Amino acid sequence: MHRVLVILAQGCEEVEAVTPIDLLNRAGVEVVTASLDDDKVIRASHGALLMSERTLDEVLSEKFDMVVLPGGLPGADYLGNDSRVVSLIKEMAQEGKYVCAICAAPRILAKNGLLDGKKATAYPGILKKEENPGICIVDERVVVDGNIITGRGPGVAIDFALALIEALEGRDVRNKVEASLVRY
Repeated sequence: MHRVLVILAQGCEEVEAVTPIDLLNRAGVEVVTASLDDDKVIRASHGALLMSERTLDEVLSEKFDMVVLPGGLPGADYLGNDSRVVSLIKEMAQEGKYVCAICAAPRILAKNGLLDGKKATAYPGILKKEENPGICIVDERVVVDGNIITGRGPGVAIDFALALIEALEGRDVRNKVEASLVRY
């Protein structure tokens, strides 16, 4: 069974955190949520309260197939300024594991060189071409480039989560989960 770590920071975007957690669970993937600090209650960017299962310190020695960084502000800034998160995403990328970010969080990947030579998307204005000449920044809903998956924003959270499922479990599982959502 594949294992995915979703890191929750105070001020994360609710939809971008909860949707991947929910849909990955529906796909039979083991999802572990971890907060940056000892407070497992997360006040998301629009005031909803989310609860993580564990803290980041508790899971750092464990192995995961994928890490997901929800966007939202100031949550993405907290993630990007945390040395444990930066070390983890670099290590996972180097190992060929999936590193996934949506909305404002792709800026973390860009800042740490994980998008160099890659195609990526983010919330409008988060990744500027003049500041990131080595990245092919596109206005697409979701971009999969090797082991890096990026999403545009909260409106594409379902598409982002389905791309995560397809990367880990294949198109058939993705299609099954998508059909159960009655998106048509």
